[in-house]
Amino acid sequence: MRALVLHAHGGPEALTYETAYPDPSPGRGEVLVKIHACSLNYHDVFTRRGMPGIRVPLPVVPGLDIAGEVAALGAGVEGWVVGAPVLVNPLYPGVGLMGEMRDGGLAEYCTPSAQQLLPIPAGVSFAEAAAIPVAYGTAHRMLGNNPIEPGQRVLVLGASGGVGTAAVMLAKLAGAEVIAAAGSDDKLQRLKELGADHLINYTKTDFVSEIHARYGRPQRRSYDGGVDVIVNYTGGDSWVPSLKALKRGGRMLVCGATAGFAPAEDLRYIWTFELRIHGSNSWTPADLETLLGLAASRRLVPVIDRILPLSEGREAIGLLEDRKIFGKVVVTP
Repeated sequence: MRALVLHAHGGPEALTYETAYPDPSPGRGEVLVKIHACSLNYHDVFTRRGMPGIRVPLPVVPGLDIAGEVAALGAGVEGWVVGAPVLVNPLYPGVGLMGEMRDGGLAEYCTPSAQQLLPIPAGVSFAEAAAIPVAYGTAHRMLGNNPIEPGQRVLVLGASGGVGTAAVMLAKLAGAEVIAAAGSDDKLQRLKELGADHLINYTKTDFVSEIHARYGRPQRRSYDGGVDVIVNYTGGDSWVPSLKALKRGGRMLVCGATAGFAPAEDLRYIWTFELRIHGSNSWTPADLETLLGLAASRRLVPVIDRILPLSEGREAIGLLEDRKIFGKVVVTP
């Protein structure tokens, strides 16, 4: 079968497009899925580069987010029929992520466990379904574990990425006043179309100064100034400035660190303003079911920047790595 294969960690050249990769066959409890769409995540960039402490069994086919149809059933599988449209939860039970610990979605077929499958409802395309698990599932769990109240001020950093656009839309669904920060005016205009109330171009202005100018400086003895919640999945140089934009009792929600996992810290802001740091890790099947329902009702439609063929999978990951994508990039075999 055709597949994009990682044989060794490195740059874009480490990925090879192959036309005779071995066809997978479902084992007991597994299903053969004919892949119709695979959406990419920054995790795919990390997998290609190599991550400290994570030993990826090479060669491997990247791609965590997979949607397709059931092509064959392995022994012992019940409750599914050939031809059923399915979304694959990326977490293979007891093994790890598809596209990292076993072959993923940048291919024509894959063999997840039947336990990973969720039915795709009518009205949701394969590309839309594939866009959901990692980015939207992570955002939904992060905001669901730390519910947003109507009228709260929510600042989303890196708002043009997959998790960022999902966070903007989910915060708006919760009734929040959303401030979106991104690196270009074009991306900000698209965020406005998604419902963002206020926009900050962090390449032109300091987001902390913008927050202080709009809402006032956070006060130690009152709850005036600043924002209620900041979604910060970038880390790096944005971490300490984020602390300065939160109101007393404010919450920082973190689910990743695409710009650096060991930022400088300033504990004075945390104790002085009684700030709360909330971590969130991945998603649950319930998150994915809820998101599929929202997509079916069109209350939330995943944002897809572009759809590229499998033969351009290496370039698709490069677009993500260079942050030239708004929302999600999807690859189809």
